[in-house]
Amino acid sequence: MKKTIFSLALGTFGLGMAEFGIMGVLTELAHDTGISIPSAGNMISFYAFGVVIGAPIVALFSSKFSLKTTLLFLVAMCVVGNALFTFSDSYVGLAAGRLISGFPHGAIFGVGAIILSKIAPPGKVTVAVAGMIAGMTVANLLGVPLGTWLGHEFNWRYTFFLIAVFDALVILSVLLWVPDIHDTTTTRLTEQFHFLKKPEPWLIFAATMFGNAGVFAWFSFVKPFMVNVSGFSEGVMTAIMMLMGLGMVLGNVFSGKLSSRFSPLRIAATTDLVIVASLLALFAFGELKTASLVMGFICCAGLFALSAPLQILLLQNAKGGEMLGAAGGQMAFNLGSAIGAYFGGLMITLGFSWSYVTLPAAILSFSAMTSLLMYGYLCAKKRQANAGALA
Repeated sequence: MKKTIFSLALGTFGLGMAEFGIMGVLTELAHDTGISIPSAGNMISFYAFGVVIGAPIVALFSSKFSLKTTLLFLVAMCVVGNALFTFSDSYVGLAAGRLISGFPHGAIFGVGAIILSKIAPPGKVTVAVAGMIAGMTVANLLGVPLGTWLGHEFNWRYTFFLIAVFDALVILSVLLWVPDIHDTTTTRLTEQFHFLKKPEPWLIFAATMFGNAGVFAWFSFVKPFMVNVSGFSEGVMTAIMMLMGLGMVLGNVFSGKLSSRFSPLRIAATTDLVIVASLLALFAFGELKTASLVMGFICCAGLFALSAPLQILLLQNAKGGEMLGAAGGQMAFNLGSAIGAYFGGLMITLGFSWSYVTLPAAILSFSAMTSLLMYGYLCAKKRQANAGALA
């Protein structure tokens, strides 16, 4: 089982590098291809749209094949998408590459979770899935800074060529270490949608989408922000990306520690409030290097501190359609990436300075907190109604 978890963690490491690695080479991509930085930021959105499109399509067709075969196909798409992005010169080619490389993202998480649920001993499934997801957090700590350094010292294409080669090695690890098993669930697809008749899961989807959009409206343009607003040199961006990655890792760990003392709703809503405050502080004090690093670290920590509690809330409100709920969470997360990158880039297109990307970011994060407060209000109202009925 450890080899299977390691293979799946390698897969999520590659996904993390592909999704977040573009932030560190955005200016190099724009200069090399002759497009504006906001247009280069759209490549983040194309990846996210690929995730949104891919998750439900794979869910519809994956039952016809073994889980291992499906996983191999998905990782092969990652290789093709990143290779196409690496060698494209036109905007259409670049967009297609990002769309294809994003297509398998959510499905890989879903298929990996099913595989681990079938081979992990009772009570160990959560730990096994956490091991798989750890690959993405390590990607933000080590892989993305490495990609940033390659893009700065050589060319952004080296970064994505490395990702394509790495994904090819992931295919080999899947062939060697992932067992060939089938998903034998008998639940009809239509029955899995029943939980969507309630408003609660939609509010959690909204909180996931707006929460990610808020951080990504700023983080999508972290390099030009740090260079043009905070005054850092491009040479230190690798270290800055490592610091942001460390924030993501520690945010995930800290959120897990708090889960034994506070409810998922309280953790998520409080985290969104902290993110809003940090983004407003970035707008006000972004020209101060220390302040920009501290506030940026907090924003990135908040991004992954939200992951676990929101996932738990989704599972609690997706009875009978847990896998669809998990896929919906991935779709909402990546749709948020697209929305955030668009609104952040829109501020530059409208002629505002780089510091202004934090304002739509703060509004989006506030919307996420509002969605969670509305969810909490509905839950409290239902508890009161149930208590009244029992009385």
